[in-house]
Amino acid sequence: MKNIKLLFITAFIGVLTLGLVACQQDDNGSKDKEVIGKDAVTEDVTDEKPGNSVNSVNIKIGVVGENNEQWKPVINTLAKEGINIELVKFADYSLPNQALADREIDLNAFQHYAYLNNEIADKGLKLSVIGETIIAPLGLYSKKVNDVSEIEKDATIAIPSDATNGGRALKVLEAAGLITVDPEVGYTPTITDIIDNPLNIQFYEVEAANTPSLLADVTAAIINGGHAVDNGLNPQRDSIYLEEVSEDSENPYINIIVARTEDKDNEHYQRVVEAFRTEEVAQVIEEAYQGAYIPTWN
Repeated sequence: MKNIKLLFITAFIGVLTLGLVACQQDDNGSKDKEVIGKDAVTEDVTDEKPGNSVNSVNIKIGVVGENNEQWKPVINTLAKEGINIELVKFADYSLPNQALADREIDLNAFQHYAYLNNEIADKGLKLSVIGETIIAPLGLYSKKVNDVSEIEKDATIAIPSDATNGGRALKVLEAAGLITVDPEVGYTPTITDIIDNPLNIQFYEVEAANTPSLLADVTAAIINGGHAVDNGLNPQRDSIYLEEVSEDSENPYINIIVARTEDKDNEHYQRVVEAFRTEEVAQVIEEAYQGAYIPTWN
């Protein structure tokens, strides 16, 4: 009986000792894991790779069109500063301003002063210009004639349907000697403002992005610089008439970078403007677009 009691006590002490050892090991193990976890977090936080810092900033910029070579040096430069640029491509001009107002993007860069002013007046958008970029001349293109002088009576010409680019297109056709518009209406005339049309030209108003696709069906088409480039057209080489542009600050067709008015002084957005208006970007524009875009700061 004494032997049984002794065995029981010995077994109990053994179990208790094992339990204490197990608890110590478990406790030590959990502490080790906690230390390892802290080290991992610290290593993560101190990772200094461009764009991976907890202090990095992400900026979405709305653009229109597929050719955006001019943004590559901007993206590369700002990435080193922890500012990550994402270009958000829109199908046509009618979308990026509303997307900006709705906070779907942070900036946009696709339009000129005239277009923005018209959008603000029509929609009451609270948007502001934070920087100027390029001028993109409008061109008159044709697959049927090689010179403006060859355009005959009852010709058909496609022009952009939005008020500002449509009005600008009519002014280009006036400069080319094809029509005369009422001088009282300024830089945004409409077809009803044409006061002399000696060739009885018929106009087709379509979304600006669709003007290149009509070249096979009309005598000629006015095409924006960006859409011309997207469709393999070089304004300097392929147009039968090219708009004369002025880099004067009063030119309503200078392209711009736009922010929400409440964010116009944001230092990161201002840095985007600074990174764009550089000699490196001007060189890319000159090499990639050969006259389709003209930098405003050179």
